[in-house]
Amino acid sequence: MNIALFGYGKMGKTIERIAISRGHNIVAKIDIDSADYDISKADVAIDFSVPTEAFNNINICFKKGIPIISGTTGWLKNYDKALENCKKYNGAFIYASNYSLGVNLFFVLNNQLAKMMRNFNDYNINIEETHHTQKLDAPSGTAITLAEGIIANSDKENWSLDVTENQKTIPIVAKRIENVAGTHIVNYTSAVDEIEIKHTAKNRDGFALGAIIAAEWIKDKKGVFTMKDVLGL
Repeated sequence: MNIALFGYGKMGKTIERIAISRGHNIVAKIDIDSADYDISKADVAIDFSVPTEAFNNINICFKKGIPIISGTTGWLKNYDKALENCKKYNGAFIYASNYSLGVNLFFVLNNQLAKMMRNFNDYNINIEETHHTQKLDAPSGTAITLAEGIIANSDKENWSLDVTENQKTIPIVAKRIENVAGTHIVNYTSAVDEIEIKHTAKNRDGFALGAIIAAEWIKDKKGVFTMKDVLGL
């Protein structure tokens, strides 16, 4: 499979290494300062660029008929428009806040726990996420997805960065520490005990592998999909 990479930072280089190890070819490497580039030979594109470029990269692929996998966060104010454009150009698209296979299992676990806990009002919920200092957005897209999963399966109404006094709001604490690939904790705390679920990424390889698996899956398909489709969850 021929892959075009949007974003050639640490994540892009990790995707390149793992894709080649799985027998794929990287036919284009597009970074923020790339001017003239050709993605016409690509069977699929993978976008781990920056928030200001992601929407444009996605639309370029729709117009050229190239399926695209996006893992860039921080651009989602344009997400609904991207879905419209995917339909308009009969494209193929997957966006995920996190492509790690373990994190996507963690999302399902989080939703199930929220359903179990919704009638136990003595517990307060909070989410904590820790990433490397180069991460541009806070909270992480993964933390937002976790919060949205809880909201969909409980009486919570929204989330807020840092501490909140509103019982209907889920507080998210975002920490930035050198050389941390990503840790997410969902915590239910009462006066007598605490229930915690946690996912810790050991390196970037898990994120890269999941994106490549998604790219392998979406090749020759049309429509908007999620990692639940890819993993059959």
